[in-house]
Amino acid sequence: MTRTAVLAIHGGAGTILRAAMDLAAEQSYHAALRDVLAAGQRVLADGGSALDAVSVAVRLLEDCPLFNAGHGAVFTSDGTHELDAAIMDGRTLEAGAVCGVKRVKNPIFAARRVMEQSEHVMFAGAGAEAFAEKQGLEIVDPSYFHTDARYQQLLKAREAGKALLDHDAAALASAQDIPHEPIDPNRKFGTVGAVALDLHGHLAAATSTGGITNKEPGRVGDTPLIGAGCYANDATCAVSTTGSGEMFMRMVVAYDVSAQMEYRGVPLATAADDVVMNKLPRIDGRGGLVAVDKYGNVTLPFNTEGMYRGYARVGEAPVTAIYR
Repeated sequence: MTRTAVLAIHGGAGTILRAAMDLAAEQSYHAALRDVLAAGQRVLADGGSALDAVSVAVRLLEDCPLFNAGHGAVFTSDGTHELDAAIMDGRTLEAGAVCGVKRVKNPIFAARRVMEQSEHVMFAGAGAEAFAEKQGLEIVDPSYFHTDARYQQLLKAREAGKALLDHDAAALASAQDIPHEPIDPNRKFGTVGAVALDLHGHLAAATSTGGITNKEPGRVGDTPLIGAGCYANDATCAVSTTGSGEMFMRMVVAYDVSAQMEYRGVPLATAADDVVMNKLPRIDGRGGLVAVDKYGNVTLPFNTEGMYRGYARVGEAPVTAIYR
């Protein structure tokens, strides 16, 4: 089989609100996804590593306020931001992660430094920030992560008296003319991620998130947990997930896709569909994933009505989608 380098990304999953669709918003999401894919595609086309491609892609997703990661991160119940990220190299099975960081501009870069410049896999909170600062990564004032739309979501979530997945609070504010998004704010899971296969045959995965609106400080979901929100193994596949974090943790979703390929001998799409469509719903797990195998096959399954997603093969035009 001829192998072609490829990158796939996601920016959250949820339920479509067609009746309230804003065409301009829809177009902005497609444009953002295409820009990210094009940047990662250039890395791969130039012979860059899968690790570099997913790092670039997730960094750009973190910098885009449309997505719940980095600059677009949601607020905790304390009115702060706690960011999580993870990355894994399928060639070596090395991995790095950070959780609960509040001042690191791009958490995915911190996760990569943990993998490459430490003996550990995960750093948390103040320790993660101190490590990132020692590594020379960009440290910002917490106000950098503030966006008005996310703050309005926090206020509405506080009124509702509960933690809400990503844009849930926006639904409560719809009567106040807060703009709708292509994904129903009541059913939107906010995580960003990327997976890639490079020209050298190596795989990598990366995932980043701002968590849940109005969450209790200190809560950590699946994103920074290797095997739950992120996994890569050159022998099988690379996976990045988005969804109801607690359920994805309990199902060890990302690793399960790889394990089914290895132990059952099934192809990528079969393994991913089983996890997303059969196993997760048993515990009310909602969301999806993007994955690529060692042959360059790509799958992007989700059990919600939609998922921000796309993929780009070297030499071909990027493909983006939101709906089922």
